[in-house]
Amino acid sequence: MRDDLWRMPATAQAEAVRAGDVSAVELVDSHLERIAEVNPRINAVTQLFADRARGAAALTDRRRAAGHPLGPLAGVPFTVKESTAVEGTATTFGVERFRDLLAPADAPPVARLRAAGAVPIGHSNIPTLILAGMHTRSELFGDTVNPWDPGRTPGGSSGGDGAAVATGMAALGLGNDSGGSVRIPAQFCGVAGLKPTSGRFPADHRVLGPDDPGPASQFLVTDGPLARTVADLRLAYEVLAGTDPRDPRAVPVPAYGEPLPGPVKVAVVADPGGHGVHPAIRAAVDAAAEALRDAGYDVREVPDVPRLDEALEAYGRITVTEFAPTWPVVRGLLGEGGDRYIAMAMERTPPASADELVRLMGTWLNIRRSWAEFLDAYPLLLGPVFTEPPVEPGLESRDRAGRDRVASAMRLCTVTSFVGVPSVAVPTGVAGGLPSGVQIVGRAFREDLCLAAAQAVEDRLGVLTPIDPRAAAGGGAGAGAC
Repeated sequence: MRDDLWRMPATAQAEAVRAGDVSAVELVDSHLERIAEVNPRINAVTQLFADRARGAAALTDRRRAAGHPLGPLAGVPFTVKESTAVEGTATTFGVERFRDLLAPADAPPVARLRAAGAVPIGHSNIPTLILAGMHTRSELFGDTVNPWDPGRTPGGSSGGDGAAVATGMAALGLGNDSGGSVRIPAQFCGVAGLKPTSGRFPADHRVLGPDDPGPASQFLVTDGPLARTVADLRLAYEVLAGTDPRDPRAVPVPAYGEPLPGPVKVAVVADPGGHGVHPAIRAAVDAAAEALRDAGYDVREVPDVPRLDEALEAYGRITVTEFAPTWPVVRGLLGEGGDRYIAMAMERTPPASADELVRLMGTWLNIRRSWAEFLDAYPLLLGPVFTEPPVEPGLESRDRAGRDRVASAMRLCTVTSFVGVPSVAVPTGVAGGLPSGVQIVGRAFREDLCLAAAQAVEDRLGVLTPIDPRAAAGGGAGAGAC
């Protein structure tokens, strides 16, 4: 039975451990064996915590034997993005210079998952410093391969987590998202992903020193889980939501809001901004819309989302302005070639002056207000994650045309991060041998509405993973024990 434990959803894994049907050590060993089998082909897990994971699992088994209650994620293995701290292990950001940057404590979301009984099993690959592009390729660990097609990117920057969860190397992945970095790997790898409301999950991104980043980084970056089923995503959401003294931004809002009267209205926008959408992605949006209609939602096509192009321009100016003072140092860390993605943005978008930045901050709030009004009329929005199927690795860094194409395709992710609202990415099926999916966006702090709608889509369109990776050449350094 142990060989098949990695196939089970996280909810079923935890139930089996709590009931004593399997031990937590058996569950962890099953995933370690799966990693040994699969990771050399896709290179998603970078640092393997084998001994530590077995030790944590053994403690869980001892607690159960002593009659102590176990947490909702008892024994469930999860991966952690290379940019997120796990106590006693290196937070490398995929950079050689940070190979020995040991974390003194767990980041808040890691601590919350661990407190619920989940077991960190390894770090997962990212683009170098998170900034080298959308494709998951790091200086330290090499390329992560999309398990569906080695000629396509797994997405990023949480691409290692997406690929690990899709292939059964972990039941959950812990990524983060400031413009699609959880949701794009979810679509490209055929899993589900949650970008929460800004302030829903506590976080502490002060990995490289005691100083906090500027306001854009503080507001835009949100940690979020990836999972194979919406039920698993919901369980992770319930665990991760809450407050922590390390994050004064985290708001003590209940995880579930009041039911809405009547059928919930869903606005459908298949081509945000009218910039074009691939037929396979439009078909995915149509399939999800039909699934929601079948589930009793009031689904309505609307002309567009609020102020998309204006929001994208403001996002670019604010982030470039905040980033500009550190660019010379960061560029050196990224190295030749790794700097192309950000360099093209810096060349096109000049930093704002102090007066311009003040006006942009007002524009930011004004756009958030427009979205709040839109979502007051339509509590949910259905649209694409990425307006194309998975693209080739490194397209966004190849040239300006490739970068513009990728930036356009991820535009709904970018704007929803900019306005801070929650979104769930959910698979809709397979088109041309590649996974397809959509995102369901909701009002601030109504992740529960997004998850319920995503569950309705999954119930009708099915679950795509775990899968065995298609034949591919090996992808780099592979996992090292730690």
